[in-house]
Amino acid sequence: MFLKGLLIKPQVCYSSSLMSRFQIRISPSFNLSTDNGRTIKSDMADSKVDTISRLAQWRIENFGSFSYKKSDPFKVGIWNWHLSIEKNRYLYIRLFPEPSRASKEQPPIAKFVLRVSNAGANNRRPYISTVQERSLRTSEDFVWPVDSSFHGRLIIDVEFLDLKICPLNGGEASSIWPGDGMMPSVSTQGTLRCLSRMLDEAIHADVTIHTADGTLSAHKAILSASSPVFKSMFDHGLREKESSTINIEDMTLESCMTLLSYLYGTIKQEDFWKHRVSLLGAANKYDIAALKDACEESLLEDINTMNVLERMQEAWLYQLNKLKKGCLAYLFDFGKIYDVRDEISKFFRHADKELMVEMFEEVLTVWKPV
Repeated sequence: MFLKGLLIKPQVCYSSSLMSRFQIRISPSFNLSTDNGRTIKSDMADSKVDTISRLAQWRIENFGSFSYKKSDPFKVGIWNWHLSIEKNRYLYIRLFPEPSRASKEQPPIAKFVLRVSNAGANNRRPYISTVQERSLRTSEDFVWPVDSSFHGRLIIDVEFLDLKICPLNGGEASSIWPGDGMMPSVSTQGTLRCLSRMLDEAIHADVTIHTADGTLSAHKAILSASSPVFKSMFDHGLREKESSTINIEDMTLESCMTLLSYLYGTIKQEDFWKHRVSLLGAANKYDIAALKDACEESLLEDINTMNVLERMQEAWLYQLNKLKKGCLAYLFDFGKIYDVRDEISKFFRHADKELMVEMFEEVLTVWKPV
């Protein structure tokens, strides 16, 4: 017999009057329910999915033949998701959003890569899917058949490259990244239009900024209100006060214009994401705390194997503890250090010694015997 959420084990009790009476015992260590007609048997410890940035990782301790498991819901973007795995002739892996009003009315259009590997089997190559992009509503919208004999301890990774959503009233789908309202407006739309004109048309501009490849005009009052470093330049008789010029030659004209757009409250999301590394350096140099925090949050959102070592270096250089912890977790807790083995030796040749020590300590923490 089966009750939802419990495995009920029938056990034969012998008696002189009836040979097949059943004594029901309930075992709490397994879940049984149904999913599209399947019977699900899963150890509760095997159902948790860990997430960081745009990566979700499902560790399964014991997966045998002719089995089916479904993960707990995990959140990436604005949706909750499930993974499921089924073994018959092939290994079938599914990715689908948790049923909800949001996923029904505005189903996600997901671009992602899946990877399955045996935990601890270092000599066995992982099985990696091609880049997938499709609208996902139900568990039947994406089924990945893996022609492999994977079993035992498994690790399933899904890395979301992009998530798009369609407007309720129709129209073209747009990415939920980067635009999810991170950059606040500083005033009403009318005021913003005025500030934008002041910057674009250099209305009563009183300071010239020299960049690496051109010059810009700005206003001392705006710069001073945004940065204590700029304020000090104009308050204390420094060269900048006398000449009404500032040299920012470590930024290009385009990236410096993006910095000014942030200070004037008119920055566009796509410009912020394009220049966020340059903006991080400027925020650190000119003590613009809110911009520095925004850059750190943004860099933490899309860590992947292509940029994690660079992000680690930036986190160390600018003392970004949250970003540093995210990179360390991505590399060691999620096992992505194996995916950057070709780049890691070059990284260590140029990395700060204290950073190398901290990474080594993280290795010892993660790989400490139980």
